[in-house]
Parts: sequence; C-alpha cells; structure tokens
Amino acid sequence: MNKLVQFIKDEEGASMAEYALLLGLITVAIATVITAFGSKLSTVVTNATGVLK
Repeated sequence: MNKLVQFIKDEEGASMAEYALLLGLITVAIATVITAFGSKLSTVVTNATGVLK
C-alpha cells in the first residue's frame, strides 16, 4: 500500500508529460506561423535579394 501512495504522489512523470505537451503546442504554433506567413516571407526575401544585386 505504501508503494501505491508513493506512486500516486510522484510528480516526476506529470512534469515530463507537461513538457511534452508544451513542446507539442510550440511545434504546432511554429508550423502555423510558417504556413500563414511562408509566402509573404519568401516575397520579402526575394525582394531583398533583388535590391542587393
């Protein structure tokens, strides 16, 4: 019974799951931003390259 109580009180696994969830949310956010602004960013880089030539 004591081992079960220790297992339930153990927060190490929960924090690892929280880090994984946070990493997943950040990845989705970055992918969304890249998808939304990818073509606009490409245009800006192309225009900047044309000005530098």
